Amino acid sequence: MSIFNVFTLLGGLALFLFGMDLMGSSLERQAGGRLQSILYSVTSSRITGFLLGLGVTSVIQSSSATTVMLVGFVNSGIMQLKQAIPIIMGSNVGTTVTAWILSLSGINGESFFIQLLKPTSFTPILALIGIAMYMFCKDDKKKNLATIFLGFAVLMFGMDAMSGAMKPLKDEVWFAELFLKFSNPILGVLVGAVLTGIIQSSSASVGILQALSATGAVPVSAAIPIIMGQNIGTCVTALISSIGANRAARRTAMVHLYFNVIGVVVFMILFYGINLFFPWSFLEAQANELNIAIIHTCFNLLTTGLLLPLTGTLEKLAYLTIKDKPEDNKTVILLDERLFTYPGAAAQRAWDVACEMANLVRDGFIKTVELPNTWDAKIADEIVKSESNADKYEDAIGTYLVKLSAYPMNHDDNMAVNITLQAINDLERISDHSQNIMETAREINDKNVQFSAAAQEELAVLKTAVVDLVNRTMDAFVNRNLELAAKIEPQEEVIDGLVRDIKARHIERLRLGTCTIEYGFILNDLLTNYERIADHCSNIAIELLEVSRDTYNRHEYEDTVKTEAEFERRYERYHERYSLGDETK
Repeated sequence: MSIFNVFTLLGGLALFLFGMDLMGSSLERQAGGRLQSILYSVTSSRITGFLLGLGVTSVIQSSSATTVMLVGFVNSGIMQLKQAIPIIMGSNVGTTVTAWILSLSGINGESFFIQLLKPTSFTPILALIGIAMYMFCKDDKKKNLATIFLGFAVLMFGMDAMSGAMKPLKDEVWFAELFLKFSNPILGVLVGAVLTGIIQSSSASVGILQALSATGAVPVSAAIPIIMGQNIGTCVTALISSIGANRAARRTAMVHLYFNVIGVVVFMILFYGINLFFPWSFLEAQANELNIAIIHTCFNLLTTGLLLPLTGTLEKLAYLTIKDKPEDNKTVILLDERLFTYPGAAAQRAWDVACEMANLVRDGFIKTVELPNTWDAKIADEIVKSESNADKYEDAIGTYLVKLSAYPMNHDDNMAVNITLQAINDLERISDHSQNIMETAREINDKNVQFSAAAQEELAVLKTAVVDLVNRTMDAFVNRNLELAAKIEPQEEVIDGLVRDIKARHIERLRLGTCTIEYGFILNDLLTNYERIADHCSNIAIELLEVSRDTYNRHEYEDTVKTEAEFERRYERYHERYSLGDETK
Protein backbone atom coordinates (compact mmCIF):
# COMPACT_ATOMS: atom_id res chain seq x y z
CA MET A 1 0.00 0.00 0.00
CA SER A 2 1.64 3.25 -1.19
CA ILE A 3 1.51 6.73 0.26
CA PHE A 4 -0.92 7.67 -2.52
CA ASN A 5 -3.32 4.99 -1.32
CA VAL A 6 -3.12 6.60 2.13
CA PHE A 7 -3.92 10.01 0.63
CA THR A 8 -6.87 8.51 -1.24
CA LEU A 9 -8.04 6.77 1.93
CA LEU A 10 -7.94 9.99 3.96
CA GLY A 11 -9.66 11.94 1.18
CA GLY A 12 -12.35 9.26 0.88
CA LEU A 13 -12.85 9.33 4.66
CA ALA A 14 -13.22 13.11 4.57
CA LEU A 15 -15.80 12.89 1.76
CA PHE A 16 -17.66 10.10 3.54
CA LEU A 17 -17.94 11.98 6.84
CA PHE A 18 -18.82 15.24 5.11
CA GLY A 19 -21.48 13.54 2.99
CA MET A 20 -22.92 11.82 6.06
CA ASP A 21 -23.12 15.12 7.93
CA LEU A 22 -24.53 17.03 4.92
CA MET A 23 -27.18 14.42 4.22
CA GLY A 24 -28.17 14.12 7.90
CA SER A 25 -28.43 17.85 8.51
CA SER A 26 -30.37 18.34 5.26
CA LEU A 27 -32.76 15.54 6.13
CA GLU A 28 -33.33 17.07 9.56
CA ARG A 29 -33.86 20.53 8.06
CA GLN A 30 -36.27 19.15 5.45
CA ALA A 31 -38.26 17.40 8.15
CA GLY A 32 -38.10 20.56 10.31
CA GLY A 33 -40.25 20.78 13.40
CA ARG A 34 -42.86 18.26 12.24
CA LEU A 35 -40.91 15.19 13.29
CA GLN A 36 -39.89 16.83 16.55
CA SER A 37 -43.50 17.61 17.39
CA ILE A 38 -44.28 13.94 16.77
CA LEU A 39 -41.42 12.94 19.05
CA TYR A 40 -42.77 14.67 22.12
CA SER A 41 -46.38 13.74 21.50
CA VAL A 42 -47.45 12.36 24.85
CA THR A 43 -47.88 8.59 24.69
CA SER A 44 -48.05 5.94 27.38
CA SER A 45 -47.54 3.06 24.95
CA ARG A 46 -44.07 1.53 24.78
CA ILE A 47 -44.70 0.16 21.30
CA THR A 48 -45.87 3.55 20.01
CA GLY A 49 -42.81 5.23 21.53
CA PHE A 50 -40.53 2.62 19.96
CA LEU A 51 -42.12 3.12 16.54
CA LEU A 52 -41.86 6.92 16.89
CA GLY A 53 -38.14 6.66 17.62
CA LEU A 54 -37.61 4.21 14.77
CA GLY A 55 -39.52 6.35 12.27
CA VAL A 56 -37.95 9.69 13.17
CA THR A 57 -34.40 8.30 13.26
CA SER A 58 -34.93 6.49 9.94
CA VAL A 59 -35.71 9.87 8.40
CA ILE A 60 -32.94 11.99 9.95
CA GLN A 61 -30.47 9.06 10.10
CA SER A 62 -28.93 9.80 13.46
CA SER A 63 -29.78 8.13 16.75
CA SER A 64 -27.49 10.68 18.42
CA ALA A 65 -29.63 13.53 17.02
CA THR A 66 -32.83 11.90 18.25
CA THR A 67 -31.40 11.29 21.72
CA VAL A 68 -30.02 14.83 22.01
CA MET A 69 -33.49 16.17 21.15
CA LEU A 70 -34.97 13.92 23.83
CA VAL A 71 -32.46 15.29 26.35
CA GLY A 72 -33.67 18.80 25.45
CA PHE A 73 -37.33 17.83 25.73
CA VAL A 74 -36.88 16.19 29.13
CA ASN A 75 -34.79 19.16 30.28
CA SER A 76 -37.64 21.47 29.25
CA GLY A 77 -40.17 19.43 31.18
CA ILE A 78 -42.33 18.62 28.13
CA MET A 79 -41.51 14.91 28.25
CA GLN A 80 -41.04 12.50 31.11
CA LEU A 81 -38.14 10.07 31.27
CA LYS A 82 -40.41 7.02 31.03
CA GLN A 83 -41.80 8.39 27.74
CA ALA A 84 -38.32 8.95 26.30
CA ILE A 85 -36.97 5.43 26.98
CA PRO A 86 -38.95 3.53 24.28
CA ILE A 87 -38.13 6.30 21.77
CA ILE A 88 -34.41 5.84 22.53
CA MET A 89 -34.74 2.13 21.81
CA GLY A 90 -36.52 2.83 18.53
CA SER A 91 -33.82 5.30 17.51
CA ASN A 92 -31.16 2.60 17.86
CA VAL A 93 -33.01 0.42 15.36
CA GLY A 94 -33.80 3.33 13.04
CA THR A 95 -30.13 4.26 12.66
CA THR A 96 -29.39 0.86 11.03
CA VAL A 97 -31.07 1.99 7.78
CA THR A 98 -27.85 3.64 6.58
CA ALA A 99 -25.95 0.36 6.87
CA TRP A 100 -28.54 -1.37 4.69
CA ILE A 101 -28.27 1.34 2.02
CA LEU A 102 -24.48 1.08 2.04
CA SER A 103 -24.70 -2.73 1.82
CA LEU A 104 -26.19 -2.36 -1.67
CA SER A 105 -22.65 -1.72 -2.94
CA GLY A 106 -21.89 -5.40 -2.36
CA ILE A 107 -24.62 -6.63 -4.71
CA ASN A 108 -23.29 -8.94 -7.45
CA GLY A 109 -24.95 -9.88 -10.71
CA GLU A 110 -24.93 -9.10 -14.40
CA SER A 111 -28.61 -8.21 -14.65
CA PHE A 112 -29.34 -4.58 -15.56
CA PHE A 113 -31.74 -4.21 -12.63
CA ILE A 114 -29.24 -5.75 -10.21
CA GLN A 115 -26.57 -3.35 -11.42
CA LEU A 116 -29.01 -0.44 -11.13
CA LEU A 117 -29.45 -1.20 -7.42
CA LYS A 118 -25.75 -0.66 -6.76
CA PRO A 119 -25.04 2.84 -5.36
CA THR A 120 -22.14 3.25 -7.80
CA SER A 121 -24.73 3.04 -10.59
CA PHE A 122 -27.40 5.47 -9.38
CA THR A 123 -25.23 7.82 -7.28
CA PRO A 124 -23.90 9.77 -10.32
CA ILE A 125 -27.50 10.29 -11.46
CA LEU A 126 -28.47 11.59 -8.00
CA ALA A 127 -25.43 13.87 -8.01
CA LEU A 128 -26.40 15.27 -11.43
CA ILE A 129 -30.02 15.83 -10.37
CA GLY A 130 -28.87 17.35 -7.09
CA ILE A 131 -26.46 19.86 -8.58
CA ALA A 132 -29.00 20.86 -11.28
CA MET A 133 -31.68 21.49 -8.63
CA TYR A 134 -29.23 23.34 -6.39
CA MET A 135 -28.06 25.65 -9.18
CA PHE A 136 -31.35 26.40 -10.91
CA CYS A 137 -34.13 26.01 -8.33
CA LYS A 138 -35.00 29.02 -6.19
CA ASP A 139 -37.41 27.27 -3.85
CA ASP A 140 -35.84 26.51 -0.46
CA LYS A 141 -37.47 23.09 -0.20
CA LYS A 142 -36.11 22.02 -3.58
CA LYS A 143 -32.67 23.35 -2.71
CA ASN A 144 -32.73 21.40 0.53
CA LEU A 145 -33.76 18.25 -1.33
CA ALA A 146 -30.83 18.89 -3.67
CA THR A 147 -28.39 18.96 -0.75
CA ILE A 148 -29.79 15.62 0.43
CA PHE A 149 -29.01 14.11 -2.98
CA LEU A 150 -25.58 15.73 -3.04
CA GLY A 151 -24.82 14.62 0.51
CA PHE A 152 -25.70 11.02 -0.34
CA ALA A 153 -23.61 11.20 -3.52
CA VAL A 154 -20.59 12.60 -1.68
CA LEU A 155 -21.03 9.92 0.99
CA MET A 156 -21.06 7.12 -1.58
CA PHE A 157 -18.13 8.53 -3.56
CA GLY A 158 -16.20 8.76 -0.30
CA MET A 159 -17.00 5.17 0.60
CA ASP A 160 -16.04 3.98 -2.88
CA ALA A 161 -12.74 5.87 -2.61
CA MET A 162 -12.03 4.33 0.81
CA SER A 163 -12.82 0.83 -0.45
CA GLY A 164 -10.58 1.27 -3.48
CA ALA A 165 -7.70 2.70 -1.44
CA MET A 166 -7.83 -0.16 1.06
CA LYS A 167 -7.99 -3.03 -1.42
CA PRO A 168 -4.18 -3.42 -1.49
CA LEU A 169 -4.36 -4.15 2.24
CA LYS A 170 -5.88 -7.57 1.57
CA ASP A 171 -2.38 -8.78 0.64
CA GLU A 172 -0.78 -7.26 3.75
CA VAL A 173 -0.17 -9.86 6.46
CA TRP A 174 -0.01 -7.28 9.27
CA PHE A 175 -3.46 -5.96 8.36
CA ALA A 176 -5.04 -9.40 8.56
CA GLU A 177 -3.28 -10.07 11.86
CA LEU A 178 -4.52 -6.72 13.24
CA PHE A 179 -8.15 -7.66 12.66
CA LEU A 180 -7.57 -11.09 14.10
CA LYS A 181 -6.60 -9.32 17.34
CA PHE A 182 -9.90 -7.46 17.24
CA SER A 183 -11.59 -10.86 17.41
CA ASN A 184 -10.87 -10.55 21.13
CA PRO A 185 -14.34 -9.39 22.32
CA ILE A 186 -13.08 -6.87 24.88
CA LEU A 187 -10.53 -5.30 22.51
CA GLY A 188 -13.03 -5.19 19.65
CA VAL A 189 -15.67 -3.48 21.79
CA LEU A 190 -13.14 -0.88 22.97
CA VAL A 191 -11.99 -0.12 19.41
CA GLY A 192 -15.58 0.27 18.18
CA ALA A 193 -16.53 2.48 21.14
CA VAL A 194 -13.51 4.76 20.82
CA LEU A 195 -13.87 5.19 17.03
CA THR A 196 -17.57 6.01 17.29
CA GLY A 197 -17.02 8.27 20.30
CA ILE A 198 -14.55 10.31 18.25
CA ILE A 199 -16.74 10.78 15.17
CA GLN A 200 -19.98 10.74 17.23
CA SER A 201 -21.99 8.72 14.73
CA SER A 202 -22.62 5.00 14.78
CA SER A 203 -23.96 5.16 11.21
CA ALA A 204 -20.66 6.65 10.04
CA SER A 205 -18.48 4.20 11.99
CA VAL A 206 -20.49 1.22 10.71
CA GLY A 207 -20.05 2.61 7.19
CA ILE A 208 -16.28 2.81 7.70
CA LEU A 209 -16.28 -0.81 8.88
CA GLN A 210 -18.23 -1.78 5.77
CA ALA A 211 -15.61 -0.03 3.63
CA LEU A 212 -12.84 -1.89 5.48
CA SER A 213 -14.61 -5.18 4.83
CA ALA A 214 -14.06 -4.63 1.10
CA THR A 215 -10.43 -5.68 1.66
CA GLY A 216 -11.60 -9.19 2.50
CA ALA A 217 -9.36 -9.18 5.59
CA VAL A 218 -12.05 -8.44 8.19
CA PRO A 219 -13.41 -11.64 9.75
CA VAL A 220 -16.92 -11.80 11.18
CA SER A 221 -15.32 -12.64 14.54
CA ALA A 222 -13.76 -9.15 14.58
CA ALA A 223 -16.76 -7.32 13.07
CA ILE A 224 -19.19 -8.45 15.79
CA PRO A 225 -17.42 -6.94 18.86
CA ILE A 226 -16.53 -3.78 16.91
CA ILE A 227 -20.21 -3.28 16.04
CA MET A 228 -21.10 -3.86 19.69
CA GLY A 229 -18.63 -1.17 20.71
CA GLN A 230 -19.99 1.24 18.11
CA ASN A 231 -23.39 1.12 19.82
CA ILE A 232 -21.74 2.17 23.09
CA GLY A 233 -19.65 4.91 21.47
CA THR A 234 -22.71 6.61 19.97
CA CYS A 235 -23.87 7.49 23.51
CA VAL A 236 -21.08 10.08 23.80
CA THR A 237 -23.05 12.78 21.96
CA ALA A 238 -26.03 12.58 24.33
CA LEU A 239 -23.77 12.45 27.39
CA ILE A 240 -21.96 15.62 26.27
CA SER A 241 -25.31 17.32 25.53
CA SER A 242 -26.58 16.52 29.04
CA ILE A 243 -23.75 18.42 30.71
CA GLY A 244 -25.28 21.37 32.54
CA ALA A 245 -28.82 20.05 32.08
CA ASN A 246 -31.17 19.19 34.91
CA ARG A 247 -31.19 15.77 36.55
CA ALA A 248 -34.06 14.44 34.44
CA ALA A 249 -32.15 15.25 31.22
CA ARG A 250 -28.96 13.64 32.54
CA ARG A 251 -30.95 10.52 33.39
CA THR A 252 -32.15 10.40 29.76
CA ALA A 253 -28.55 10.32 28.52
CA MET A 254 -27.70 7.66 31.09
CA VAL A 255 -30.61 5.47 29.95
CA HIS A 256 -29.20 5.62 26.41
CA LEU A 257 -25.85 4.45 27.76
CA TYR A 258 -27.33 1.74 29.99
CA PHE A 259 -29.48 0.40 27.16
CA ASN A 260 -26.47 -0.13 24.92
CA VAL A 261 -24.07 -1.33 27.63
CA ILE A 262 -26.56 -3.85 29.03
CA GLY A 263 -27.39 -5.00 25.51
CA VAL A 264 -23.71 -5.51 24.67
CA VAL A 265 -22.93 -7.35 27.92
CA VAL A 266 -25.93 -9.69 27.63
CA PHE A 267 -25.35 -10.33 23.93
CA MET A 268 -21.65 -11.02 24.39
CA ILE A 269 -22.20 -13.38 27.34
CA LEU A 270 -24.86 -15.37 25.51
CA PHE A 271 -23.13 -15.35 22.13
CA TYR A 272 -19.66 -16.31 23.32
CA GLY A 273 -21.05 -18.62 26.01
CA ILE A 274 -22.82 -20.67 23.36
CA ASN A 275 -19.69 -20.49 21.19
CA LEU A 276 -17.68 -22.27 23.89
CA PHE A 277 -19.84 -25.38 23.57
CA PHE A 278 -21.20 -25.07 20.04
CA PRO A 279 -18.68 -23.08 17.96
CA TRP A 280 -20.23 -20.72 15.43
CA SER A 281 -18.84 -21.73 12.03
CA PHE A 282 -19.52 -18.32 10.44
CA LEU A 283 -17.07 -16.52 12.76
CA GLU A 284 -14.16 -17.40 10.49
CA ALA A 285 -15.92 -16.15 7.37
CA GLN A 286 -15.05 -12.83 5.80
CA ALA A 287 -17.26 -9.91 6.76
CA ASN A 288 -18.93 -7.95 3.99
CA GLU A 289 -21.27 -4.99 3.71
CA LEU A 290 -24.40 -7.13 3.92
CA ASN A 291 -23.60 -9.26 6.95
CA ILE A 292 -22.33 -6.18 8.82
CA ALA A 293 -25.75 -4.56 8.22
CA ILE A 294 -27.46 -7.75 9.38
CA ILE A 295 -25.35 -7.96 12.56
CA HIS A 296 -25.97 -4.27 13.33
CA THR A 297 -29.76 -4.64 12.92
CA CYS A 298 -30.07 -7.99 14.72
CA PHE A 299 -28.17 -6.70 17.75
CA ASN A 300 -30.40 -3.66 18.11
CA LEU A 301 -33.59 -5.65 17.57
CA LEU A 302 -32.56 -8.31 20.11
CA THR A 303 -31.52 -5.67 22.66
CA THR A 304 -34.84 -3.87 22.21
CA GLY A 305 -36.77 -7.13 22.53
CA LEU A 306 -34.96 -7.83 25.79
CA LEU A 307 -35.20 -4.36 27.38
CA LEU A 308 -38.45 -2.86 26.02
CA PRO A 309 -40.50 -4.73 28.66
CA LEU A 310 -38.01 -3.48 31.27
CA THR A 311 -38.26 0.27 30.69
CA GLY A 312 -39.30 0.71 34.32
CA THR A 313 -36.11 -1.03 35.45
CA LEU A 314 -33.97 1.24 33.25
CA GLU A 315 -35.77 4.26 34.71
CA LYS A 316 -35.07 3.09 38.27
CA LEU A 317 -31.43 2.47 37.38
CA ALA A 318 -31.14 6.04 36.07
CA TYR A 319 -32.68 7.38 39.28
CA LEU A 320 -30.25 5.31 41.36
CA THR A 321 -27.33 6.75 39.39
CA ILE A 322 -28.53 10.37 39.48
CA LYS A 323 -30.52 10.90 42.65
CA ASP A 324 -32.81 13.79 43.50
CA LYS A 325 -31.65 16.29 46.08
CA PRO A 326 -33.93 18.38 48.30
CA GLU A 327 -32.13 21.55 47.30
CA ASP A 328 -32.56 20.96 43.56
CA ASN A 329 -33.98 23.89 41.65
CA LYS A 330 -37.40 22.80 40.44
CA THR A 331 -37.73 25.62 37.91
CA VAL A 332 -38.59 24.28 34.48
CA ILE A 333 -36.41 25.44 31.59
CA LEU A 334 -38.99 26.44 29.01
CA LEU A 335 -36.55 26.91 26.13
CA ASP A 336 -33.39 24.81 25.89
CA GLU A 337 -30.61 26.14 23.67
CA ARG A 338 -29.32 22.57 23.22
CA LEU A 339 -32.02 22.28 20.56
CA PHE A 340 -30.26 24.89 18.41
CA THR A 341 -28.24 21.99 16.99
CA TYR A 342 -31.55 20.89 15.47
CA PRO A 343 -33.25 24.20 14.50
CA GLY A 344 -36.51 22.55 13.47
CA ALA A 345 -36.94 21.20 16.99
CA ALA A 346 -36.02 24.58 18.49
CA ALA A 347 -38.50 26.45 16.26
CA GLN A 348 -41.27 24.01 17.13
CA ARG A 349 -40.48 24.30 20.84
CA ALA A 350 -40.56 28.11 20.67
CA TRP A 351 -43.95 27.93 18.96
CA ASP A 352 -45.28 25.62 21.67
CA VAL A 353 -44.08 27.97 24.41
CA ALA A 354 -45.73 30.88 22.56
CA CYS A 355 -48.95 28.85 22.57
CA GLU A 356 -48.58 28.49 26.35
CA MET A 357 -48.20 32.26 26.50
CA ALA A 358 -51.34 32.70 24.36
CA ASN A 359 -53.40 30.55 26.72
CA LEU A 360 -51.96 32.41 29.72
CA VAL A 361 -52.96 35.75 28.16
CA ARG A 362 -56.41 34.43 27.28
CA ASP A 363 -57.05 33.20 30.84
CA GLY A 364 -55.89 36.52 32.28
CA PHE A 365 -58.22 38.49 30.01
CA ILE A 366 -61.25 36.28 30.75
CA LYS A 367 -60.73 36.86 34.47
CA THR A 368 -60.27 40.60 33.97
CA VAL A 369 -63.51 41.34 32.11
CA GLU A 370 -65.64 40.38 35.12
CA LEU A 371 -63.89 42.77 37.51
CA PRO A 372 -65.68 46.02 36.45
CA ASN A 373 -68.98 44.37 37.46
CA THR A 374 -67.78 42.28 40.41
CA TRP A 375 -64.55 43.46 42.04
CA ASP A 376 -62.32 40.74 43.54
CA ALA A 377 -58.95 41.76 45.00
CA LYS A 378 -57.63 38.19 44.83
CA ILE A 379 -58.32 37.96 41.10
CA ALA A 380 -56.75 41.40 40.64
CA ASP A 381 -53.52 40.06 42.18
CA GLU A 382 -53.68 37.09 39.81
CA ILE A 383 -53.97 39.48 36.85
CA VAL A 384 -50.82 41.32 37.96
CA LYS A 385 -48.92 38.01 38.20
CA SER A 386 -50.27 36.92 34.83
CA GLU A 387 -49.06 40.14 33.19
CA SER A 388 -45.64 39.72 34.79
CA ASN A 389 -45.46 36.16 33.47
CA ALA A 390 -46.46 37.33 30.00
CA ASP A 391 -43.53 39.80 30.07
CA LYS A 392 -41.17 36.95 31.02
CA TYR A 393 -42.53 34.80 28.22
CA GLU A 394 -42.02 37.57 25.68
CA ASP A 395 -38.43 38.21 26.81
CA ALA A 396 -37.53 34.52 26.89
CA ILE A 397 -39.11 33.63 23.53
CA GLY A 398 -37.84 36.75 21.78
CA THR A 399 -34.25 36.24 22.97
CA TYR A 400 -34.41 32.54 22.06
CA LEU A 401 -35.69 33.19 18.54
CA VAL A 402 -33.17 35.95 17.83
CA LYS A 403 -30.39 33.48 18.66
CA LEU A 404 -32.10 30.72 16.67
CA SER A 405 -32.37 32.91 13.55
CA ALA A 406 -28.62 32.52 13.04
CA TYR A 407 -29.13 28.80 12.30
CA PRO A 408 -30.27 27.35 8.94
CA MET A 409 -33.94 26.35 8.83
CA ASN A 410 -36.37 25.21 6.19
CA HIS A 411 -39.16 27.42 4.88
CA ASP A 412 -41.87 26.17 7.24
CA ASP A 413 -39.70 26.65 10.32
CA ASN A 414 -38.64 30.12 9.19
CA MET A 415 -42.33 30.94 8.78
CA ALA A 416 -43.08 29.67 12.30
CA VAL A 417 -40.25 31.78 13.73
CA ASN A 418 -41.50 34.91 11.93
CA ILE A 419 -45.08 34.42 13.13
CA THR A 420 -43.95 33.71 16.69
CA LEU A 421 -41.67 36.76 16.88
CA GLN A 422 -44.43 39.08 15.70
CA ALA A 423 -47.22 37.46 17.71
CA ILE A 424 -45.54 37.48 21.14
CA ASN A 425 -45.47 41.28 21.10
CA ASP A 426 -49.20 41.43 20.42
CA LEU A 427 -49.87 38.82 23.10
CA GLU A 428 -47.90 40.82 25.65
CA ARG A 429 -49.79 43.99 24.72
CA ILE A 430 -53.13 42.19 25.20
CA SER A 431 -51.90 41.24 28.66
CA ASP A 432 -50.99 44.89 29.33
CA HIS A 433 -54.47 46.07 28.33
CA SER A 434 -56.03 43.37 30.52
CA GLN A 435 -54.15 44.83 33.47
CA ASN A 436 -55.31 48.32 32.44
CA ILE A 437 -58.92 47.09 32.56
CA MET A 438 -58.25 45.67 36.01
CA GLU A 439 -56.93 49.05 37.20
CA THR A 440 -60.00 50.78 35.79
CA ALA A 441 -62.17 48.22 37.60
CA ARG A 442 -60.30 49.05 40.81
CA GLU A 443 -61.15 52.73 40.26
CA ILE A 444 -64.80 51.83 39.65
CA ASN A 445 -64.85 49.92 42.93
CA ASP A 446 -62.97 52.57 44.94
CA LYS A 447 -65.15 55.42 43.68
CA ASN A 448 -68.34 53.35 43.75
CA VAL A 449 -69.07 54.26 40.14
CA GLN A 450 -72.51 53.20 38.89
CA PHE A 451 -72.99 53.36 35.14
CA SER A 452 -76.48 53.93 33.80
CA ALA A 453 -78.51 50.86 32.83
CA ALA A 454 -78.05 51.75 29.15
CA ALA A 455 -74.25 52.02 29.49
CA GLN A 456 -74.12 48.69 31.33
CA GLU A 457 -76.10 46.97 28.57
CA GLU A 458 -73.85 48.46 25.90
CA LEU A 459 -70.68 47.41 27.76
CA ALA A 460 -72.08 43.89 28.15
CA VAL A 461 -72.50 43.59 24.36
CA LEU A 462 -68.98 44.93 23.75
CA LYS A 463 -67.50 42.64 26.39
CA THR A 464 -69.17 39.60 24.82
CA ALA A 465 -67.85 40.55 21.38
CA VAL A 466 -64.27 41.06 22.61
CA VAL A 467 -64.27 37.83 24.66
CA ASP A 468 -65.45 35.92 21.58
CA LEU A 469 -62.76 37.61 19.49
CA VAL A 470 -59.97 36.80 21.96
CA ASN A 471 -61.05 33.16 22.20
CA ARG A 472 -61.26 32.84 18.43
CA THR A 473 -57.86 34.51 17.98
CA MET A 474 -56.09 32.32 20.51
CA ASP A 475 -57.63 29.18 19.02
CA ALA A 476 -56.54 30.27 15.54
CA PHE A 477 -53.01 30.95 16.76
CA VAL A 478 -52.55 27.78 18.82
CA ASN A 479 -53.92 25.55 16.05
CA ARG A 480 -52.51 27.62 13.14
CA ASN A 481 -56.06 27.64 11.81
CA LEU A 482 -56.07 29.99 8.82
CA GLU A 483 -59.80 29.59 8.22
CA LEU A 484 -60.51 30.73 11.76
CA ALA A 485 -57.97 33.55 11.44
CA ALA A 486 -59.81 34.89 8.39
CA LYS A 487 -62.86 35.55 10.59
CA ILE A 488 -61.00 37.88 12.95
CA GLU A 489 -60.76 41.03 10.84
CA PRO A 490 -64.52 41.45 10.13
CA GLN A 491 -65.29 40.90 13.82
CA GLU A 492 -62.63 43.47 14.78
CA GLU A 493 -64.30 45.96 12.43
CA VAL A 494 -67.63 45.35 14.19
CA ILE A 495 -65.96 45.99 17.57
CA ASP A 496 -64.50 49.27 16.28
CA GLY A 497 -68.03 50.26 15.28
CA LEU A 498 -69.39 49.27 18.69
CA VAL A 499 -66.82 51.47 20.42
CA ARG A 500 -67.71 54.44 18.21
CA ASP A 501 -71.44 53.94 18.82
CA ILE A 502 -71.05 53.63 22.59
CA LYS A 503 -68.98 56.82 22.69
CA ALA A 504 -71.60 58.62 20.61
CA ARG A 505 -74.38 57.41 22.90
CA HIS A 506 -72.42 58.52 25.95
CA ILE A 507 -72.05 62.01 24.50
CA GLU A 508 -75.80 62.09 23.95
CA ARG A 509 -76.39 61.07 27.58
CA LEU A 510 -74.03 63.85 28.67
CA ARG A 511 -76.10 66.30 26.67
CA LEU A 512 -79.25 65.06 28.36
CA GLY A 513 -77.60 65.17 31.80
CA THR A 514 -78.08 61.42 32.50
CA CYS A 515 -74.32 60.81 32.82
CA THR A 516 -71.31 62.72 34.17
CA ILE A 517 -67.97 63.71 32.64
CA GLU A 518 -66.07 61.83 35.41
CA TYR A 519 -67.90 58.62 34.57
CA GLY A 520 -67.16 59.35 30.93
CA PHE A 521 -63.40 59.24 31.55
CA ILE A 522 -63.71 55.83 33.20
CA LEU A 523 -65.96 54.56 30.41
CA ASN A 524 -63.51 55.83 27.82
CA ASP A 525 -60.66 53.93 29.52
CA LEU A 526 -62.61 50.69 29.27
CA LEU A 527 -63.57 51.32 25.64
CA THR A 528 -60.00 52.19 24.65
CA ASN A 529 -58.55 49.03 26.19
CA TYR A 530 -61.22 46.79 24.63
CA GLU A 531 -60.55 48.39 21.25
CA ARG A 532 -56.75 47.99 21.61
CA ILE A 533 -57.17 44.33 22.53
CA ALA A 534 -59.26 43.81 19.38
CA ASP A 535 -56.55 45.56 17.33
CA HIS A 536 -53.86 43.20 18.63
CA CYS A 537 -56.09 40.21 17.90
CA SER A 538 -56.36 41.51 14.35
CA ASN A 539 -52.57 41.78 14.16
CA ILE A 540 -52.13 38.15 15.22
CA ALA A 541 -54.66 36.94 12.66
CA ILE A 542 -53.04 38.94 9.86
CA GLU A 543 -49.64 37.61 10.87
CA LEU A 544 -50.92 34.05 10.58
CA LEU A 545 -52.54 34.69 7.20
CA GLU A 546 -49.92 36.86 5.54
CA VAL A 547 -46.70 35.26 6.79
CA SER A 548 -48.04 31.85 5.72
CA ARG A 549 -48.38 33.32 2.21
CA ASP A 550 -44.94 34.96 2.27
CA THR A 551 -46.63 38.30 1.56
CA TYR A 552 -46.66 40.03 4.94
CA ASN A 553 -48.10 43.52 4.34
CA ARG A 554 -50.70 44.53 6.89
CA HIS A 555 -51.99 47.62 5.13
CA GLU A 556 -52.30 45.91 1.76
CA TYR A 557 -54.15 43.00 3.38
CA GLU A 558 -56.60 45.29 5.17
CA ASP A 559 -57.29 47.27 1.97
CA THR A 560 -57.79 44.11 -0.07
CA VAL A 561 -59.78 41.94 2.32
CA LYS A 562 -62.41 44.62 2.99
CA THR A 563 -63.41 44.58 -0.68
CA GLU A 564 -64.14 40.84 -0.67
CA ALA A 565 -67.71 39.53 -0.57
CA GLU A 566 -66.87 36.99 2.14
CA PHE A 567 -65.60 39.78 4.41
CA GLU A 568 -68.83 41.72 3.93
CA ARG A 569 -70.93 38.64 4.64
CA ARG A 570 -69.08 37.92 7.87
CA TYR A 571 -69.17 41.56 8.90
CA GLU A 572 -72.94 41.70 8.52
CA ARG A 573 -73.36 38.48 10.53
CA TYR A 574 -71.21 39.79 13.41
CA HIS A 575 -72.87 43.21 13.24
CA GLU A 576 -76.23 41.55 13.72
CA ARG A 577 -74.97 39.28 16.50
CA TYR A 578 -73.43 42.12 18.53
CA SER A 579 -76.11 44.76 17.97
CA LEU A 580 -76.67 47.47 20.58
CA GLY A 581 -80.33 47.66 19.68
CA ASP A 582 -82.34 50.85 19.74
CA GLU A 583 -80.61 53.83 21.33
CA THR A 584 -81.60 54.31 24.96
CA LYS A 585 -81.74 57.88 26.24
